[in-house]
Amino acid sequence: MAQTRIAAETRTEFGKGAARRTRRAGKIPAVLYGHGTDPQHLSLPSLEFAAVVRDQGRNAVLELDVPGVSGPAQLALTKTVVVHPLRPYIEHVDLLVIKRGEKVEVELDVVVTGDAAPGSMVTQELNTVLVEADVLNIPENIEVSVEDVEIGTQYFAGELRLPGGVELRTDPEYLVLQVVPAPTEEDLEAEIDTEGAGVVEDASDEQAAAEAAETESSDSSSSEGGSGDESGSSES
Repeated sequence: MAQTRIAAETRTEFGKGAARRTRRAGKIPAVLYGHGTDPQHLSLPSLEFAAVVRDQGRNAVLELDVPGVSGPAQLALTKTVVVHPLRPYIEHVDLLVIKRGEKVEVELDVVVTGDAAPGSMVTQELNTVLVEADVLNIPENIEVSVEDVEIGTQYFAGELRLPGGVELRTDPEYLVLQVVPAPTEEDLEAEIDTEGAGVVEDASDEQAAAEAAETESSDSSSSEGGSGDESGSSES
């Protein structure tokens, strides 16, 4: 995986207000930590970092130029990218200090390619797997081809084809995906009928409950009215 050089800036203000000001300035609040070093609060250029993540994925490796730090650029692995739940921008980034020659554990996306046999469908049980890889040779993802694969075929984590130097850390017995019969029109119609029957039954239950509540309310009102009359006659 290629490394992208990015000019980072040191942050001296913290908190939500400071983070908002950082983002308004076109930058992303970030924290760099690891290897026993004190956490460094940085800001990264938004557009440049977003392009790196888009091109390299969740495990992007950066070369950070940090002001005041002499020597070669600091290598960092992208660990966490927090995206706003509604708006298309990155709110925060966590970066891990790494060194050339070391290995790290990362999660890789499992990408399914090809078309299985006619009349089948692929169900994916694991979207990611945990692997250990050299920090400068982290694959972007793990591909699984199901081209013309027959119904009943299963792929377990231990059967995935990993690049050289990459070791699986997910339990090899975990089911990743399987090829199963595609549902027929009759299956879909039966499912719709079953769901519809459930809705009718639920509606009936709700109506019965509403009628019972209305009756109880009416009885309660009558009782309260009678009590009021007796109280009034007593007072008079």
